[in-house]
Amino acid sequence: MLDTFRNAFRISDLRKRLFFTLWMFLIFRIGAHVPVPGVDRAYIQQLLSQGVLFGLLDTVSGGAFKTFSVFAMSVTPYITSSIIVQLLTIVIPKWEEMQKEGGEGQKKLQQYMRYGTVVLGLIQAFGMAFGIRTAVINPNMWSITLIALTLTAGTAFLMWLGEMITERGIGNGISLIIFAGIVSRLPVGVGNMFKYLTESRINVINVILLGILGLAVIAFVIWITEGQRRIPVQYAKRVVGRKMYGGQSTHIPIRVNQAGVIPIIFAVSVLMTPATIAQFIQRPFFQRLATSLSGGKSVTYYVIYGILIIFFTYFYTAVTFNPIEVANNMKKYGGFIPGLRPGKPTSEYLERVLTRITLAGSLFLALIAVGIPFGVQLATNIPNIWLGGTSLLIVVSVALETMKQLEAHLLMRHYEGFLK
Repeated sequence: MLDTFRNAFRISDLRKRLFFTLWMFLIFRIGAHVPVPGVDRAYIQQLLSQGVLFGLLDTVSGGAFKTFSVFAMSVTPYITSSIIVQLLTIVIPKWEEMQKEGGEGQKKLQQYMRYGTVVLGLIQAFGMAFGIRTAVINPNMWSITLIALTLTAGTAFLMWLGEMITERGIGNGISLIIFAGIVSRLPVGVGNMFKYLTESRINVINVILLGILGLAVIAFVIWITEGQRRIPVQYAKRVVGRKMYGGQSTHIPIRVNQAGVIPIIFAVSVLMTPATIAQFIQRPFFQRLATSLSGGKSVTYYVIYGILIIFFTYFYTAVTFNPIEVANNMKKYGGFIPGLRPGKPTSEYLERVLTRITLAGSLFLALIAVGIPFGVQLATNIPNIWLGGTSLLIVVSVALETMKQLEAHLLMRHYEGFLK
């Protein structure tokens, strides 16, 4: 791996991309410490200590929410906007045509994502500013508006930063910003570990056990993330003019974790809704519901969380992978699965395989988000583990994606890369 890094830095273009990405990380970390004006940050830290309502948001933003900096909302409005646009491409025929057009259509959809990010950012920023109005030093309409505009501007800047990394750096910019935010909490986590050791709250055996379990979980996440079912496809030979096309064999890769981390984000958003409403509506029903879904050690929370993850995994996979469309495209270009007729039998087979493999993927996500953090904390007896299952899944997925891009650049220049 050291030789690979050495070879990567020998390539001028790749070296520039790597340094550009590192500079963007530095700008992101500097901005994460620029405070929003007019907010009492001690109250925000107290709010975070009372529950895990904004815990995922603080993790993704790299602690920027805890300090309530200009990057407090991170890129969550962009993620929500991209998901909405992706879902609307199925509902709106014109957008579906744009998606199939290629580069020009993708640019238009990307522009819609940017507009949606600003709109959703404004809505979320005003809701956040209104929700923490007791922490505002001078709680009037002008102060709340200023806070909302500052938070929206921070999210828009992060969106631009991510697009610059994608264009001029290495990897997917938005994913790398989330990755950098999560990894930036590593020094704090290590510091807390040493603090627990000096206070005799844990011992060395607990730390060693945590390291072993962490490596095992990482290996398990990589195994599932890279796991896929390859369905063989054969293309018949056909003559077009004086040339013969087809006759080659390929496959359709169906990943075990087809939906990625999106179902977890959906589930967390649904669970956060009652607690958010409870901030505005002081009714006993909403208060009790928010308390039961606050995330602590409530069995109700873990059960509902797991069920929602499984449901959204099936929902998102069904939206992003259409067996009927895949079967029709195969039939159109003369492709078929050996032993199956083109058309309806092929689509039914693909749907059956997808249903079974999605079950494994949904159980994996539920285990990562619910089972593993609870189990690791129970086994090691270490409180407040800084890197949860969801964060670990994001870190591993982004690292694998970035490694593959770096590998592609190296293979283009006949260098040995990470992957064998």
